[in-house]
Amino acid sequence: MGLPLIGETLEFFARSPSLDLLPFFKRRMERYGPIFKTNLVGKDLIVSLDPDVNHYVLQQEEKAFHIWFPDSFMKLLGEENIARCYGSLHKNTRNLIRRVFGPENLRLVLLHDMQGAVERCLSSWHDRPSIELKPALSSMIFGIAAKWMIGYEASVLSGDLWKNFDVFNQGLLSFPLNIPGTAFYKCMQGRNNVMKTLKEVLDERRKKAETPDRMDFIDVIVSELNKQNPALSENLALNVLFLLIFASFETTSSGLTAALKFLSDNPKALKELEVINESLRLANVAPVLFRKATQDVQIKGYTIPEGWIVMICPPAVHLNPTTYEEPSSFNPWRWKDLTEPIGGSKDFIAFGSGLRLCVGVDFARLQMSVFLHFLVTKYRLKVISGGDMVFGPGLGFPNGFQVQLETKK
Repeated sequence: MGLPLIGETLEFFARSPSLDLLPFFKRRMERYGPIFKTNLVGKDLIVSLDPDVNHYVLQQEEKAFHIWFPDSFMKLLGEENIARCYGSLHKNTRNLIRRVFGPENLRLVLLHDMQGAVERCLSSWHDRPSIELKPALSSMIFGIAAKWMIGYEASVLSGDLWKNFDVFNQGLLSFPLNIPGTAFYKCMQGRNNVMKTLKEVLDERRKKAETPDRMDFIDVIVSELNKQNPALSENLALNVLFLLIFASFETTSSGLTAALKFLSDNPKALKELEVINESLRLANVAPVLFRKATQDVQIKGYTIPEGWIVMICPPAVHLNPTTYEEPSSFNPWRWKDLTEPIGGSKDFIAFGSGLRLCVGVDFARLQMSVFLHFLVTKYRLKVISGGDMVFGPGLGFPNGFQVQLETKK
């Protein structure tokens, strides 16, 4: 269980340049097997690297298990947030999100906006000697997401919002020490600044009487809050809005940057572009998932006691050699004979699974597909410098990833 108070936290946060399973998990699996106990940041946990156990736990959402996050992370999500929504409240909140980001609206409305934004962005990159890829992709996707979250205000507020979201992101995986000067403290300040801005936008929109022709998510929230018995409170709505904006650009930009890194190293794959699932499998932008047992659970000879936290490790699923041959190798052709894992499966949980399957999965896939389509049909990608990836709780590019675009003749 590690040292007093800090447990095995320091080793858990250590980063690795290898695409293989993180040493923290690999060493313990070799010693204890795929299910073991540990202590991280003072919390006792059960770690599952077993695909069958992971699948069972995720499918038992709101039955034998509930979603759970560390206290420090819950502070970042807000007192009322979607992680604390269960039953009808969770279902109603997801339905509100789908009104803007569901498949139908993506096809009829957002696809056109995505195409325009990607083409404009790539055209502007073409004039530059080099582009720092990850922040450039984050900024592009942020602009698209913010427009459909807070509408016309996005063009006026996006600079300040982007700055504060970036501060929030920098401290998201830092040690949770909330005192001035620490990364976590700055992260909290960034969140508070964003929430203040979102509250101002919501208050301003509620003053308007007319109903717009094209509703963004703020309009959906206003419409719901104006009902006699709204499905969610204003605080929950604002926290959902905050999380949606952040998740929409951060995870997708990480996945896209990883995809372009893999493609730059494997030019043959550019001819077929069966890359999105393979990039997400190796990048593992959601490195851990947490669930809390609401009752004693018996599975595969183990007992998970009521109240204990289970930490699910998606990389252990995605790098399982019994499922994926040479799992640490980038091989997009491995997906050709496999059924598309829509909704998550036992062997592919890049977007989660069960009731908590990522509500933005269609948005993320479409954004990645549109960007890759316009990039490879109109431009050549030339790597200038960087591109090294490190894995830990999260994906990082320690020396950046500078690229240059050349127009195809």
